[in-house]
Amino acid sequence: MKIAFTTRTGETIDMHFGQAEFFHIWEVGPDEAHYVQTVTVSEYGSDEEDRIAARANLLSDCAIVYTMQIGGPAAAKLVAKRIHPMKTNVEVGLKESIEKMQEVLRGNPPPWLRKAMNKDQVSSFLDED
Repeated sequence: MKIAFTTRTGETIDMHFGQAEFFHIWEVGPDEAHYVQTVTVSEYGSDEEDRIAARANLLSDCAIVYTMQIGGPAAAKLVAKRIHPMKTNVEVGLKESIEKMQEVLRGNPPPWLRKAMNKDQVSSFLDED
């Protein structure tokens, strides 16, 4: 699954979602993870609502966004696009976060993460936990 990170350097998760000018995208699975690309926020819009929508649209193929901070309206926009926001509250190593996610993926992922992993697949009511 694709995961976006708010990072200035590619080393740590150190940006607020609404202030990030670009996102590092990684493909993360239980046994492998690799950097895919950096996407730049080019549409800033005239107000906060437009800026949040531009970021959410830019990340529409991601299942998760790791960010240091995110506001309620932005988190709601991501959730509406079936993107799960993960707030760290402090600077955290990007590779460390990927490794922790892989540990969870190799074990028994919680229901929200199983849904995120299958984001692009058609789901049925039978998949609900």
